[in-house]
Amino acid sequence: MASPVLDGQLYGEPLVYGGRVYVATENDTVYALSAANGTVAWSSHLGTPVPSSALPCGDIGPDVGITGTPVIDPSRGEIFAVADVLAGGKPAHRLFGLALTSGKVELSQDVDPAGADPAALLQRTGLVLDAGQVVFGMGGNFGDCASYRGRVVAVPEAGGTPRFFTVDDGPGESQGAVWMGGAAPVVDGSGDVWVSTGNGSVYSAKHAYDDGDGVLELSSSLRLLQFFAPSSWPSNNANDLDMSTAPVLLPDGQVVLAGKSRIVYLLDGKHLGGIGGQQATLTGQLRAGLGTVCGNDIDGGAAVEGMTVYLPCTSGIVAVRAVQSPPALRVLWSSGAGGGPPIVAAGLVWTMGHNGVLYGLNPATGTVRQQVTVGVPANHFPTPSVADGLLLTTCAVNVVAFPVTASGTPAASASSKRAACEAYAAPGPGVPRHVIGGIALIGLVLVVGFAWLLLVTVRRRRSR
Repeated sequence: MASPVLDGQLYGEPLVYGGRVYVATENDTVYALSAANGTVAWSSHLGTPVPSSALPCGDIGPDVGITGTPVIDPSRGEIFAVADVLAGGKPAHRLFGLALTSGKVELSQDVDPAGADPAALLQRTGLVLDAGQVVFGMGGNFGDCASYRGRVVAVPEAGGTPRFFTVDDGPGESQGAVWMGGAAPVVDGSGDVWVSTGNGSVYSAKHAYDDGDGVLELSSSLRLLQFFAPSSWPSNNANDLDMSTAPVLLPDGQVVLAGKSRIVYLLDGKHLGGIGGQQATLTGQLRAGLGTVCGNDIDGGAAVEGMTVYLPCTSGIVAVRAVQSPPALRVLWSSGAGGGPPIVAAGLVWTMGHNGVLYGLNPATGTVRQQVTVGVPANHFPTPSVADGLLLTTCAVNVVAFPVTASGTPAASASSKRAACEAYAAPGPGVPRHVIGGIALIGLVLVVGFAWLLLVTVRRRRSR
């Protein structure tokens, strides 16, 4: 089944809590949908989104509103989202807290760093909770135009002065986005915050390290505890080779990191080692004649089962296994299917491709066990989710849900099934975007004759 057409493009991951599915649009609207039938329980329009024409560059359009995946705090009964809004005719970023039951706005907080140009900033990562704070990353628009500095931001859930950690904060420095392919910062068992960073503006190793193209461990108060960057960080900066996956924290304390360089790094989480401190790297042949680990960028959140990491190579998911002694990485398989940030659910690895197909992969071999055409997503890094007996994903303007059966076997071959999604169309003059969902489609689009494997366990280690 699919939701009604919503009032803007969907970039964040669907969230499920208390029998409802929560999503946010680039039109600055947060929706609560019934998990049972997809109808709208409530919607809250938070402001006027920023026209992409008002920004110095970027690849989201025609408007930029809520891009990062929101976060839910069940203890407060609140959902938090960062919206890009027009305030006084100029772009601004605000953190909103909304009541889960009604959508009532409980918090509206300015989160733009002092002295920054809000038009040059994009809040791309998902949001996460840590020590009573909402934590997220900020970077630049696609194209790295104008002048910006990457930030990690922590805002008290009840409101108050935000804390910032700034990348490339030296005199004359800039860039160093914290974007991670839309994944959220990772919070470990001690409450420390882990992020990866994009290219900074320093291109010479004679200059002090600028915190770009690496991984940072921060305290909950955003104090830098330790870092890692490859010895090639100056050339990575010069060639836009971001670290663009969220750090993957393994159960034995090791950390896996990857990005646009297509190199996978294995690190000691207790001692990241600074410059060139990796335990192992994976760059070579998968097997004779098949090329490197990934033929394209590795962007977004990864999925984990034990010591196996399923990496979001944009040309198809790649499975890598880490070994502690001696430290090593080994490629298990490369699927060539999907490529969006994966999850592990119901015994399969689920990933959405840029072609609009949702794939369920065999975790042992990478072969396609299930697939269904959903519809081309707006987001370059679409991430499915699973909860309340539903497997959920998004296309451009709909949320699509597949029920999980009790039998543990699919009722029909998914290869022949299609879930129809609406193509995104900007509204015409005089039509309020936040009411298009009700005008365009009433009710549900049913996907007949298709059921999914029984959910046994869901294991996700995520960083959008």
